[in-house]
Amino acid sequence: MKRLVGGTFTAALVLCAHAASAQCGNTSAGFDAWKSDFAADAQRAGVQSRGLQALANARYATRTIAADRNQKSFRYSLDKFMQVRGADTIVAQGRKRKARSPDFYAALERQYGVPAGVLIAIHGMETAFGGFMGDSSVVSAIVTLTYDCRRSEFFKPHAIGALKLVDQGSITGATKGAKHGELGHTQFLPGNALTYGVDANGDGRVDLYNQTDALASTANFLRQKGWKPGQGYQQGQPNFAVIKQWNAATVYQQSIAIMGARIDG
Repeated sequence: MKRLVGGTFTAALVLCAHAASAQCGNTSAGFDAWKSDFAADAQRAGVQSRGLQALANARYATRTIAADRNQKSFRYSLDKFMQVRGADTIVAQGRKRKARSPDFYAALERQYGVPAGVLIAIHGMETAFGGFMGDSSVVSAIVTLTYDCRRSEFFKPHAIGALKLVDQGSITGATKGAKHGELGHTQFLPGNALTYGVDANGDGRVDLYNQTDALASTANFLRQKGWKPGQGYQQGQPNFAVIKQWNAATVYQQSIAIMGARIDG
């Protein structure tokens, strides 16, 4: 085998590096070319024909990029954030939901150790209890964020997750979610949906647009991330750190802990 030397060797390394991974971009100009490269990455990760077709059909999500550049609410004070997000309404409705379905929430707490208040607060905060689960294509949004250079590595496993969910029939290329590709009642990122999703209603598939599956999956996520049954979840208590695993924004974490305690009474 002929040995590569000098500039020839360097050129070969550059070519190999280019072939090894798709190149990100900050405008739509290179998106289609990137998708073709990323398809090879996806296939190596185990994505099959339906997922690859969904990737091919994905469109550059301009609204997703705009939203990602302008997340103002997480810069609010805690009081302002809770006001804007309707904390008092979430608590009032959350108490009613718990009272209507006490056995359901008690069963989740027995299995996963997560109190009803936390799950209900997340459900209310994320989608107003399923009232609005998003109007953006999950696949297009998450694929666009993976292409975008700002946080490519963070979103890549979620893009692969979304394509695998398509393969499994849990979602399709047309499924709608939030602008960052979150899906279902509690807005799971696709990679987390793939890893922590639970078929709680026993119909043979994980469907995060089904409330039972979504809340059980949320409880499973928190438990797998280290939730300690019977321990507190306010700031300074053991389980507050687990709420941080759900959302990285401090005001969000504080709000969930406060609302959860108010719902649990």
